[in-house]
Amino acid sequence: MSISKTIGFVGAGNMAEAMIRGLLRGGDFAAEGVSASGPREERMRELREKYSINATTDNKVPAASQIVVLSVKPQILSRVLDEVAGVISSDALVISIAAGVPVAAIQARLASGTRVVRAMPNTPALVEAGATAIAGGEHARESDLEDAKKIFDAVGLTVILEESQLDAVTGLSGSGPAYVFLILEGLSDAGVKVGLSRRTSQLLAAQTLLGSAKLLLETNEHPGRLKDMVTSPGGTAITGLHTLENGGVRTTLMNAVEAATRRSRELGEALMKKE
Repeated sequence: MSISKTIGFVGAGNMAEAMIRGLLRGGDFAAEGVSASGPREERMRELREKYSINATTDNKVPAASQIVVLSVKPQILSRVLDEVAGVISSDALVISIAAGVPVAAIQARLASGTRVVRAMPNTPALVEAGATAIAGGEHARESDLEDAKKIFDAVGLTVILEESQLDAVTGLSGSGPAYVFLILEGLSDAGVKVGLSRRTSQLLAAQTLLGSAKLLLETNEHPGRLKDMVTSPGGTAITGLHTLENGGVRTTLMNAVEAATRRSRELGEALMKKE
């Protein structure tokens, strides 16, 4: 279902391009209704040629859209908001993907009553397999969350949560690809150690992870039950699982998510203090 509004991306990095590509491919927006801005004219020319959108070095152009996506690094968001706040309509929906920046910090820079949705996507959105959580600010309507969900559904799966849960999302799915790539690297190294070529080992490890995740999503089974389907008495899988449990892999992953969640909260609090 298309969204009959204009959308502008303030910041045109990889995540913004992934969203633009997904939205145009799905027919959610017409190219003439999409704009983006970034500091390098060469990059803007590339986006114009690839997607036929209005790409410019002037941040105020996309900021005048009906839906404004703030897709810049959190470290420069404050400066960018100072630049475009006067251009953003009080009737616009503002969506921020700046990690760790609370809705309150964004609302403080915009006109009173501006509707803001905060989002936490992850890098697999670059291949339309992202996991995104969104949360509405105090002025956001249900229709705003529906529009934001459609936008992020164009690059993967989207869930709607309370903003208080977004630090946990940052610790799990936002930072999660880094954990998974480390696991994949370890599995690939293990395959090489037991005699497989690097290419074969990496392909098998990646496909195994992809297939396992797809099996979980499509069956909606508890992961413990799916794990039990692989293990047989005295077999290879249970022997490997015993080694993983002995190494504390479950506890280590839980600790990693908890630590990343705590760090996300700390960064958000630090940003609020600067306001």
